[in-house]
Amino acid sequence: MLSAREVMLVSKIIPVISVKSADEMLHLAEALIKGGVNIFEITLRTSGAIEAIEAVVREFPNAVTGAGTVINIETFKAVEDVGAKFAISPGLTKSLAEFSQNSLMPLLPGVATASEIMSGLEYGFDAFKLFPATVVGGIPALQALGGPFKDVLFCPTGGINAENAKSFLDLPNVACIGGSWIVPRGLIEAKRFDEITQLTRKTVELLEDKNN
Repeated sequence: MLSAREVMLVSKIIPVISVKSADEMLHLAEALIKGGVNIFEITLRTSGAIEAIEAVVREFPNAVTGAGTVINIETFKAVEDVGAKFAISPGLTKSLAEFSQNSLMPLLPGVATASEIMSGLEYGFDAFKLFPATVVGGIPALQALGGPFKDVLFCPTGGINAENAKSFLDLPNVACIGGSWIVPRGLIEAKRFDEITQLTRKTVELLEDKNN
């Protein structure tokens, strides 16, 4: 099982995904993989999310399939039971932190302040999702947090797009970014998965271009 840090190093972008069914997610997973991204954060914002995670784990075993919007022990256990390889939460509670410590599935908890990072460090976390990234200070906040928390890595999520993603990734304490712009709901509903593949490929090239 990968650690939270290893999950963050799989790809420079973790797609933040909302789907209504397993079938929809299977088509989307195939499109993303063709575009060069094989990690998925399937958020628990729809009734079909758990089934979608289970289907992708089964059909694409080499992909790194995880769950987002994991907010309590019950949702953590539910995604763990269907084979998710990681969980991401918007924040961190004592109960969730303690429960995750007894699991092989890594948790990437969300933080927004220095105090929340310190609380996470007490539980042994050293990799966090900064959320909502642009609302809580964006790049200046990450630069400031890099001072007292030199050994912490972040995955900023929330307000990240094609225009600002590279600027976030240029920071030494940012391992990857979370973004939903490569999986627009309109294209998914229209079943225009070829366009999602093209968008994903373009994004991967953009984020890996060191001269950009």
